[in-house]
This record gives sequence, structure tokens and C-alpha cells, in this order.
Amino acid sequence: MAASQSVLRRALLYVPASSPRFLTKSHTLTSDNITYDLEDSVTPSAKAPARSHLQSHLQLARPLSIRELAVRINAISTPHALSDLTALAPSPNLDALVIPKVNSAADLSFVTDVLRHVAPERHSPSSTNPIRLIALIESARAVMDLPSICAASPYLDGLIFAAEDFALDLSLTRSPDLTEFLYARSAIVTAARAFNLPSAIDLVCTSYQGEAGAKRLREECRGGKGLGFNGKQCIHPGQVGIVQEMFAPSMEEVEWAVRVAIADDQASAGGRGAWTLDGKMIDAPVVGKARATIKKAEGYGFDIDSIKSQWRTQEPE
Repeated sequence: MAASQSVLRRALLYVPASSPRFLTKSHTLTSDNITYDLEDSVTPSAKAPARSHLQSHLQLARPLSIRELAVRINAISTPHALSDLTALAPSPNLDALVIPKVNSAADLSFVTDVLRHVAPERHSPSSTNPIRLIALIESARAVMDLPSICAASPYLDGLIFAAEDFALDLSLTRSPDLTEFLYARSAIVTAARAFNLPSAIDLVCTSYQGEAGAKRLREECRGGKGLGFNGKQCIHPGQVGIVQEMFAPSMEEVEWAVRVAIADDQASAGGRGAWTLDGKMIDAPVVGKARATIKKAEGYGFDIDSIKSQWRTQEPE
């Protein structure tokens, strides 16, 4: 179980840490999460300068428009990971670390042990705000080891599916319908739920330009949400708005959830175990989903009290 209060991550936007211009621009954006990248977008010769730039950037006052600031460090198998953790973990503005190429529980155990040494104030037994960990699942081995990975650290807060590296590992060719990733994606969202991890973040959409790119992005969001993902990786700021809209409940969904919750309260008060609403039988799973939708909507800024006031007079059938 995650050890700290989690944030809602609909969009996880990667920003190259090697670009001072992009670092500065990131503070003008609005996103649930911004993840500064020290891995794939930074060449080996630029790793040290990028780390230094990012270390300075993380000292700046954080904008209110960003819920979570994270850093994708280099893989544990590289000589850069320990330097990344040592330099950046002490920053008070760092909320989370994205750990790439997690193949086993040992990778997360290593990160957890390092954090306890380099950022003890965030990882002591009394800490209420530890640095959260988000694991990138990129290989067949990782998919097979999901149970042990999910139990490896008390600070693990989510899983991310890295489709391109997974395709490379299995010699797959990415298709428009993404069926080649169905098993891995289903395994990831199932493991995240089974181990009570708040976030399961879906693959990157490589199309983002023009109407065709926006259409493709919406289709992928709809498919990912249908599988159980509650967020998506973004590689361009233009993707964030669409992703956050698609992974938030619609007003119609929120209104229905509020109506179900109100009617359930009334039915319970009247001693009624079975009831219908709009001609539909409502059972415990439907009520549970409705209450989860309300909780999520509150996190996204919906005025739940106002919506409730519109429906308080309804009666369960």
C-alpha cells in the first residue's frame, strides 16, 4: 500500500531535463504531473549537466498549476542512477521518482534504501510525506514479476507501461489497435489494483499533431480507460488537456454517481436492500463505483455539494 497521500495523475508529462528552456517553460504549464526526464531524452555526455540544471530548477518556487513534480532517473543498472538519487532526492519540491526499467523487486528495494540515506527526513518512520515511487514496466520479465515488484517498497505509488521498450523486448510491431499489448496492459492494471496502488499509467501516444493526432489520442485514452488505466503518459504539452479531459469523469457520470449515492443513503435509511433508479437495478458494486467516481470528481474540482443539492429530493424506486 502506498505510504503517502497520493495525487491524481491523469496526465504524466515528460520534460527533457537537458533543456533549460523547457525547464523554464514547464512552470507555465497546467498538468497533474510533470516528470523531468534524465533518461531517454538525455544523451550520455549531457547527463551530468542536465542533472545540475535540474537540481537548480527544483529549488525554484513550484507553480500551483502542477499537482506533482517528478523526476525520471536513469535505470538502476547504469552508473548514473546513484548520482541522480543523491543529487535530487534532498529537494523539498520533489514529490515523486519515476524508476525506469524496473525488472525485479531488487530495483525498487535499492532505490528505497538509497532514499533512506540521502533523504532521511522524507523517509524516516515518522515521515508523512515521503518521496513516492512510480515504476516503469518495460519488459517481459517485469510483467512476470509484477507481484513481487508491487510489494517491493512501501513508497511505491503506481505503475507505468512503457510500450516501446516492451515491444523491443518481445520483438513486437506496434499496431493501431494495440492488441499486441493487451496482455501486458491488463496485467499491469490488475496488479496495481490488487496491491492498492493509486496509479496505473498507460502507454505514450506517438501521434499528437493536428486533428488526426488528437483523434488518435482520444481513441487511445478511451481504450486505456476501458482497460482500467487512470492516466496516460504525454510527450507534448498539447496532449495534456485532452488526456486530462478523457481520464476525468464527465458531468453526466458525476451526476449519475451523485444520484446513486443519494438514493442509496435514502434506501438504507428506509431499510431497503434492493432498489432501482431510472428503471435500473442498483446493487452494491454499482454503489461502490458511484462513490469512487464522486471521490475522484472531488479531486478534479467538481462542485459535488452543488450537484447534490439538485438531486436531494429524488426517491429510490
